[in-house]
Amino acid sequence: MTNLSLPIHTERLILRTFERSDSNALASYHLLPTVQRYVFSRTRDQSDLPGALNILRGHVSLQRPGDTLSLAMVRQQDKELIGHVSLHWSDATAGQGEVRFVINPAYSGQGYAGEAIGALLDLAFDHYRIHRIFARCDGRNHHSIKLLQQIGMRLEAHYREHALFQGEWDEELHFAILDREWQRSHKVRDLPPRHRVA
Repeated sequence: MTNLSLPIHTERLILRTFERSDSNALASYHLLPTVQRYVFSRTRDQSDLPGALNILRGHVSLQRPGDTLSLAMVRQQDKELIGHVSLHWSDATAGQGEVRFVINPAYSGQGYAGEAIGALLDLAFDHYRIHRIFARCDGRNHHSIKLLQQIGMRLEAHYREHALFQGEWDEELHFAILDREWQRSHKVRDLPPRHRVA
């Protein structure tokens, strides 16, 4: 495996590691109650933000199971940090990884999250040779559910009231995609249909 080359450029985004100067941009979306409702680790107020940023700044590579790579989603046109995506290496033997994502609600519905997740899946399957990627999603988060389905992930499980999360029962959905499914659905183009001549 070759060394990872960052940042990653997509059509409209730059995906790069987090920097100290990202504190204000991170606060602009990470402290919102509508975002905190769905994230795994809560940032309750401004005093928790430096710790959250330090964790993200430490997620710079995947060397062993348990490691996480977190990349800031920065718009190319104005260099605005609008969210982040993470790839967590959960199991080396079975080649399993998890994708996580957060976007500033002001930029949701514009295709940025899907663009960033697509680049992260390319990285997971092509560079890290991960076999299966899964994503967990709150059952109330209809935007994320739709996004995961649009990028080709299939719903594999629906856990109803399986845990108390932030004071209420959690409905958790698990989506997944295999390396060969991602290649078939997004990298290989079907030939145009041919008309029969006989």
